[in-house]
Amino acid sequence: MKDGWARQQAARFLRVSTIGPRLRVVQRMFEFTGLYPWQWTAAEGEAFIAELRGGSSPVLMSTARGYEVIITLFMEYLLDRRYGWVEECLSRFGDTPRAVFHEGNSVLHTVEYEGDPRRRPLTYDEVQALFDAADARPQRIRGQGRKGVLTSLRDAAVLKTIYAFGTRRTESSRVDLVDLRRNRKAPRFGGYGSMMVRFGKSSKGAPPKRRTVLLVPEMDWVVDVLDDYITQVRPQLSPGAHPALWVSERVGRLSPRSINEAFVAARQDAGLDESLDLHCLRHSYITHLTEFGYPARFVQEQVGHSHAATTAIYMGVSNEYRTTLLEASMRKRLGEDWDVVS
Repeated sequence: MKDGWARQQAARFLRVSTIGPRLRVVQRMFEFTGLYPWQWTAAEGEAFIAELRGGSSPVLMSTARGYEVIITLFMEYLLDRRYGWVEECLSRFGDTPRAVFHEGNSVLHTVEYEGDPRRRPLTYDEVQALFDAADARPQRIRGQGRKGVLTSLRDAAVLKTIYAFGTRRTESSRVDLVDLRRNRKAPRFGGYGSMMVRFGKSSKGAPPKRRTVLLVPEMDWVVDVLDDYITQVRPQLSPGAHPALWVSERVGRLSPRSINEAFVAARQDAGLDESLDLHCLRHSYITHLTEFGYPARFVQEQVGHSHAATTAIYMGVSNEYRTTLLEASMRKRLGEDWDVVS
C-alpha cells in the first residue's frame, strides 16, 4: 500500500522530500495502533492525535492538521476503486479501509496563520545586534587561535545578504555567482543590483519558482559586504570552479543547515530571544520594506509570494509606522493644522 501510494505521488512529480515524510507519518500511525490500514477507524485516528498532543513536547495545531491531512490522503488512495485495494482487502480479510478523519474529529482551518506566535520580525536594533555579533566572531576566534576565521567571515556575509534580499535559507544555499547581476536602472550597485533566485519554493508537483529580487537603496550597504566576500574571503576558501556563491571549507555548497547554524550562533552571541529563527530575517525584510514605503505588490513580488495574503502574514510593522500612517491620513482629511496629540 505504501509503495503504491509513493508511486502515485511520484507520478504527480512530487519531490522525494515530500513523499518520504508522508510515508513516515503513515508508518508512525501503523506502529502506534498496531493495526493495518484496513483496520483503522476514526477512534484510532483520534487516539493517535491525542497521543501527539500529550507529553512534554506536544505538537502544534498546524502539525496535527498536517498529520491528519496526510493520513486522509493515504486513505483516499486506498478507497479509490481504480487501485483495487477495497476489493483486495475484502477478499483477503473480510474488511475494507474507511475514512479515519472527518469534519467532526479533525482540526479546522479557521485562520490564515497558525505558526508559532513567538516568530516575528526583528526590530532594526535587533538586526544590528545580530550583525554586530556575527562581525565580532572572526576576531574572537582569531584571538583564541582556533580555526574558523574564514568561515565566520562568510557566515556574517550570508546572514546580511539573506536580510538584504529577503531569501529563504534553501534559496540562499542554491544561489550561484552568476545569479548576482547588474540592474541597469541602478548602475551604482555594480554587479549586485539584483539576485536571480532559481530555486524558489515550489508548489506541490511543480518545478521551483524563479524570481529576480532587486536590491533596494535602503539595503545598498550589502554591495560592500558581497564585494568584500567575493574578492577577499571566498578565494581563500579555494573554491576552484565551484559555481556556488556560498562555499564550505570542504569546497562544497554551503548547506541550509549550516546557514541556520550560523544564525543560531550569532543570535546567541547577541543575546536575542531564542524563539527567533533564520526565517525571521525574511519576516524582517518584508516588514521593513513596507515601512520604507514600498507598495505591497512590489514587496510580494520581491519575496515570491503567489498571494498578497501570504505576504501580509509575514508583516509586523511597528507602532511608530502605524502612527505615522494615521497622522498622514488625518492631515489629509482634516488639514495640515490637525494635531495628533489633541
